Amino acid sequence: MEESVRKWKIILTFVSKRESIKFNTGFMVRFFGKANGKVDDKGRIVLPAIFRDALVRGGAEEMTLIVKKNVQQRCLDIFAYEEWVRRSDLVLEGLDPELNTEDADFWTKYNDGVFTTTPDGKLGRLNIPSELLESAGITKEVVFGGVGYKLQVWAAEAREADLLSDEKFKETAARLSSKK
Repeated sequence: MEESVRKWKIILTFVSKRESIKFNTGFMVRFFGKANGKVDDKGRIVLPAIFRDALVRGGAEEMTLIVKKNVQQRCLDIFAYEEWVRRSDLVLEGLDPELNTEDADFWTKYNDGVFTTTPDGKLGRLNIPSELLESAGITKEVVFGGVGYKLQVWAAEAREADLLSDEKFKETAARLSSKK
């Protein structure tokens, strides 16, 4: 009798977790901060603890991540799986890739190079394909930067050079604040 009760508890816990993930519209993983890291000889990068903790706090129990090349900057973007799906659905709402060739081409390119990964249980290492690392100029030293809904991974030497200067940041902030 005890064994059957234990099995039912396990089943109910699984269903409960699955349903809460499925229907939890408040799911939010937010990345903030900056951390340094290295690429090992096998092309793996250790996900810093501060960002692994953000995944757990945000409810990403599976820690499935999407890694892709940033289309605006020379870095990689890492999304919690659920955030990537949410954002992709928003993009797809404005497209008809089944009936419009231009939309189909865009959607294909949008998803090109998207890679799914999960940090290993030991150190939180991420296996990232070499072509993605190369596309961002990443060889050894990296800088992780949390930008809210996603995490960016930069080649250490490229990040500072590619970010907005303080002066350009002030100009942009003034322009954006004048829109309100």
